[in-house]
Amino acid sequence: MLKMAKKSFNRYTVTSALPYANGPVHIGHLAGVYVPADIYVRYLRSKGKDVAFICGSDEHGVAITLKARKEGITPQQVVDKYHEQIKKSFKDFGISFDIYHRTSSKTHHETAADFFKKLYDDGKFVEQSSKQFFDPIEKQFLADRYIKGTCPTCSFPEAYGDQCENCGSTLSPGELINPKSMLSGAEPTMEETKHWYFPLDQYEEWLKEWILKEHKEWKPNVYGQCKSWIDNGLKPRPMTRDLDWGISVPLKDAKGKVLYVWFDAPIGYISATKDWAKETGKNWEDYWKKEDTRLIHFIGKDNIVFHCIIFPALLQAEGSYILPDNVPANEFLNLESNKISTSRNWAVWLHEYLEEFPDKQDTLRYVLTANAPETKDNDFTWKDFQARNNSELLAIFGNFINRAVVLTHKYFDGLVPSLGELTPEDQSTIDALSAFPEKIGGSLDQFKFREAVNHLMDLARLGNKYLADTEPWKLIKTDPERVRTIMNIAIQISGNLAVLSEPFLPHTAQKLFKTIPVNGVKWEDAGSSDLVNSGAALGEQQYLFERIEDEQIEAQVEKLTDTRAKNMETDSQKVTPIKEEMKFDDFMKMDLRVGEVKAAEKVEKSDKLIKLTVDTGVDTRIIVSGIAKHFSAEEMVGKKVTVLANLAPRKIMGIESQGMLLFAENPDGSLKTVNPDPGAENGATIA
Repeated sequence: MLKMAKKSFNRYTVTSALPYANGPVHIGHLAGVYVPADIYVRYLRSKGKDVAFICGSDEHGVAITLKARKEGITPQQVVDKYHEQIKKSFKDFGISFDIYHRTSSKTHHETAADFFKKLYDDGKFVEQSSKQFFDPIEKQFLADRYIKGTCPTCSFPEAYGDQCENCGSTLSPGELINPKSMLSGAEPTMEETKHWYFPLDQYEEWLKEWILKEHKEWKPNVYGQCKSWIDNGLKPRPMTRDLDWGISVPLKDAKGKVLYVWFDAPIGYISATKDWAKETGKNWEDYWKKEDTRLIHFIGKDNIVFHCIIFPALLQAEGSYILPDNVPANEFLNLESNKISTSRNWAVWLHEYLEEFPDKQDTLRYVLTANAPETKDNDFTWKDFQARNNSELLAIFGNFINRAVVLTHKYFDGLVPSLGELTPEDQSTIDALSAFPEKIGGSLDQFKFREAVNHLMDLARLGNKYLADTEPWKLIKTDPERVRTIMNIAIQISGNLAVLSEPFLPHTAQKLFKTIPVNGVKWEDAGSSDLVNSGAALGEQQYLFERIEDEQIEAQVEKLTDTRAKNMETDSQKVTPIKEEMKFDDFMKMDLRVGEVKAAEKVEKSDKLIKLTVDTGVDTRIIVSGIAKHFSAEEMVGKKVTVLANLAPRKIMGIESQGMLLFAENPDGSLKTVNPDPGAENGATIA
């Protein structure tokens, strides 16, 4: 039976994706998951809601073992190191988790094992033996991420056994061309092993009903990805792995096997809630099993399938848990037009940011919110960071607060003056002020954080405009009574900014509360024109923001330039070796021709694919290419290209692709077109 979405809830369980404890946190993590989640939770708390904000370190899985192998230490040493670093970074940035847990905890091991055993006892798994990849040198079975090979869809040579990061295709290791073990580099063999599969295909109809019919309100990027997965058909997935790091499968005949990390990680939300409830005297089941609780997962787009399809199906199979009511996943944040890459150090690490921009947590929170990748990938640049700080936070928000406080101290000894007779302009400003809590809150209720923070800045703009229009500094000598009213309204706007900015700019809000003596700090208190009592004494003036100078930004850009140079130097040593010798007759089988792109468009529901209409001189055909991360559809139109014209057609994302375009791939992974001479005509053969 479907668990329908509720219109009203008595409590909220809000989770944020568990970061892998194999490295520090960067701005992409903040923008995609943790800042929007924290804004939403702070908003709920301000409204007096009962909220459990849950997160923790994901300390199992192949990512951890790969890091341990690389650093020559144990997996436990890896997770101990990075758990503390990640936890501190979140705290420093004001991410207000009720608990930041660990999947290595005793509670989690017990909870995940019990969950698995319950499903096993209820007959929800299918026990199945199959041949899987095995490293003949390391003498162990290979998890999907331990295998790399050529993608069968786009020919990317570094695809993982579970996914191609170039074209986005979901894969199984057996589909890879020329697979290699990442442990030894050897070609893996196939050996038989037994695992327990969750028959996801049996939940396909239920998922169609629950997601596609009952949750049409989900964000388009989330709903679309779910629909694509379901439409393509779901298959049974193994919930166990042959590894020596993780939670042991709680069965007698499962020696040497652990729970699949994507089985145990989401259960980490439940185990964390258990320990939080124990510490606070609450009942954890209220937050996971009561129908009047709203469950919301904040994640990045790479985790949508696990949180929207696999985990809900597991919860449904178990039978006693509520299901997620919304999963407002964000897309990815790029850095200076390039994909953030931890392995290539192409990132802005949070702990380093705070060393170089001390006490500017809210500046970064604001910029990442104003530029959030809510429905498409967005780009972080240091120039934009500087501009938003100087032109918005400093020049609009900070400037208004500063003028209001300074003038009140100057004209009225820091005491809030009383409100006199109102002019139409005053009343219009007060009316506009009253609408902001609903405006901002309405956007937050719909998970539109960019829109919400723009509304907040509009309130500061309202205050600036009001002071600019009324010019109290000119009236103070001729009409001091009028100035009393003006400054009262200015302080009321300032107090409202303090309350309404708290979810977005918590450190700034705390400074404001020390300066502006508001009557209440809850959301319901905002919108009022008497939020600050007449006669109340303002605190000392505090500078909320400071100018970021060109030199600071140039230092960050230079830092990235050095990183790019080091990567290029490393890449130059990684030039792809020449492939095996081929015969001339094999080469002559290829029909290479000059073509011209006549039209191009992004393929729906894909971040990597572009559908191109190509004139080959012989015909006009459709070719699908995984190049969207390197070229826009618009810039491809009109390009002369090299076409492999006699490649057998194949369907990609439901589109028949009739050929292949040739590109040159640099060692850093960037693509360049292989352009014929401009004088070459369409259809000219390349020999």
